[in-house]
Amino acid sequence: MRKKLSFLSVLALAAVLLLAGCGTSSDEGSAGSGSESDTEKDVFRVGLEAGYAPFNWTQMDDANGGVKIDGNAEFAGGYDVEIAKKIAEGLGKELVIVKTEWDGLVPALTSDKIDAIIAGMSPTEERKQTIDFSDNYYKSDLVMVVKKGGDYENATSIQDFSGAKVTAQLNTFHYSVIEQIDGVEQQPAMDNFPAMRVALESGVIDGYVSERPEGVSASSANENFAMVEFTEGFETSEDDTAIAVGVAKDSELTEKINEILAGISEEERVEIMDEAIKNQPAAN
Repeated sequence: MRKKLSFLSVLALAAVLLLAGCGTSSDEGSAGSGSESDTEKDVFRVGLEAGYAPFNWTQMDDANGGVKIDGNAEFAGGYDVEIAKKIAEGLGKELVIVKTEWDGLVPALTSDKIDAIIAGMSPTEERKQTIDFSDNYYKSDLVMVVKKGGDYENATSIQDFSGAKVTAQLNTFHYSVIEQIDGVEQQPAMDNFPAMRVALESGVIDGYVSERPEGVSASSANENFAMVEFTEGFETSEDDTAIAVGVAKDSELTEKINEILAGISEEERVEIMDEAIKNQPAAN
């Protein structure tokens, strides 16, 4: 009796273990693959540096439509963020902002850490060798940001900056055009715009090259700054002064993003930029 009972018990236990094993395998496979694909399908990951007002900046709350930065207690706002919202909505995806240093944006895109770069980036020929771009979503002229009341506030030509200490952001075409100024004292490129504003305030530089929206932003945020617009300015290509969405090579997103951008009128783009300039935090 004991031997017979033990044998039946073994059979019962084996059956239970077999069923349990099958159930576990099925459940894990279903849950794992489903959640992963849903996440990939429903999220639009956008990289930007959150330090180039009024295109993008960092703020402490969701005021004026700020979007929480992934893995961070801070929020991102600005023109780029508003454009990213419209694209995400058009794609039917949830917008996720991934704060990334300027030099890390293209590597983040090519390594699939983000789905797009919406960061005031120009579609230069050099960048096009590595990534693709959408149609332009903004176009702007180059300006110089200087100290108000200083020697260069009333400049009208880039050549008025001969002998001046001038810089621009690292790895941007802004820095490459400085050499067009005869006799300029070109300073080392800087990592970001907040750093350049500090350098200008302290007198380390006499001016930095920027685009008009950032120049308006800088002079609005700091009463000691002035923006110089040129009658005889820098020589640039159309791609240099345009701004577009960066996407991976041969991405299926390109056509979809272009369709969405085509639905944003020029008037609406101006309104969005005007609001961004008005809403920028004073520290940006």
